[in-house]
Amino acid sequence: MNKIIKNRADYDEVLSVVETLLDLDPSPGTPENEKLELLTVLIQDYEMRNFQLIPPTPIEAIKFRMEQQNLTPRDLIPYIGSRSKVSEVLAGKRPLTVSMMRALHSGLVIPANVLLQEQDPSELMEIDWNRFPIKQMISWGWINAPDQPKSYNAKDILLPYFEKVGSINLQSVLCRSSTHVRSARKMDDYGFAAWAARISEKAMSVATSTQYSPGILNIDFLHELSHFSVLEEGPLRAIEHLNQYGIKVVVERHLPRIYLDGAAIMPVKSHPVIGLTIRYDRIDNFWFTLMHELAHISLHFDMESDMFYDDLDIEAEEDPQEREANELAGEALIPHDAWGNSPASRLRSPQAAEHLAKQLNIHPAIVAGRMQHEFKAYQLLTNLVGRNQIRRLFPEVKWR
Repeated sequence: MNKIIKNRADYDEVLSVVETLLDLDPSPGTPENEKLELLTVLIQDYEMRNFQLIPPTPIEAIKFRMEQQNLTPRDLIPYIGSRSKVSEVLAGKRPLTVSMMRALHSGLVIPANVLLQEQDPSELMEIDWNRFPIKQMISWGWINAPDQPKSYNAKDILLPYFEKVGSINLQSVLCRSSTHVRSARKMDDYGFAAWAARISEKAMSVATSTQYSPGILNIDFLHELSHFSVLEEGPLRAIEHLNQYGIKVVVERHLPRIYLDGAAIMPVKSHPVIGLTIRYDRIDNFWFTLMHELAHISLHFDMESDMFYDDLDIEAEEDPQEREANELAGEALIPHDAWGNSPASRLRSPQAAEHLAKQLNIHPAIVAGRMQHEFKAYQLLTNLVGRNQIRRLFPEVKWR
């Protein structure tokens, strides 16, 4: 039914269709998703014209159901996705996605018309421009110093910087409305937004004539990419190679109190961007982080989140998307069967690491890093993980 709702029977009919569409969890841009959006507008129009009682907000409805059923925030993880997402949704910092609505509707029986109320990220958070790390951004050359250093308006300095980066919606990043963050530590949201904008700004200056083709990042492509690791300037060669397929990779150190190893940013689908911080200046860390972000692009390119930010110190058991990215990255570097059949999976020796690396045509640091992780022995083979070998390849970044 794609017409104005005139009576209660029409209203109930449309609600039934909406509930069916929510169960389908349609992807953005599909006819089903467009129909869901249209019917949502029709429902809202009818309710405004006929219902005097103001329905609860989605967050109020969720909290009411939690109270009714004696649920804790942890109990919402199966419906919302992770502990951090639950916290952000309940705090009003992250709008509900269609898949969250579907899960909450079917799992907690929250009415679809309540969950479908429009949520505008711009209403969730007022930007406090003075909270951005302006001094650090000036020191590192991200923005120009003000003409009057002792008296300036933060918004006047920063707004042109963020407007220049059209692919980053500042409100969305601050509210994390379309952002997937892997982190268990308190992160400075304003520093996080500034770093995201810096990555996008640097990516704008990277020229590429090729558009990204979904499906190109299969396991064979990633295996071939890993072979660049044996070269002294392998990271640079890998970045050049990815650029030929429409994927831009840029490097920028992280700001204080944002604990990131890498990011996959996909607002512009024709040219996904990978940002790397080289937080740990090690060969093994570089290659796993790069593969992890490529895995996000490969696996989650058409998901609701179009920005993935990763603190890889954090385990990913509760996050299915992070588990998937970890598994594909690991398989790309060291296939499961090769690892299981190798002495490196049992013997803590440099010879075992070098033997497997030679067999796979990858740098021994990658195998050494895998051995550290598997054996939970992070002092093992420290002379093989390639310390202080990555940052030197990117002298344009102010590492100190």
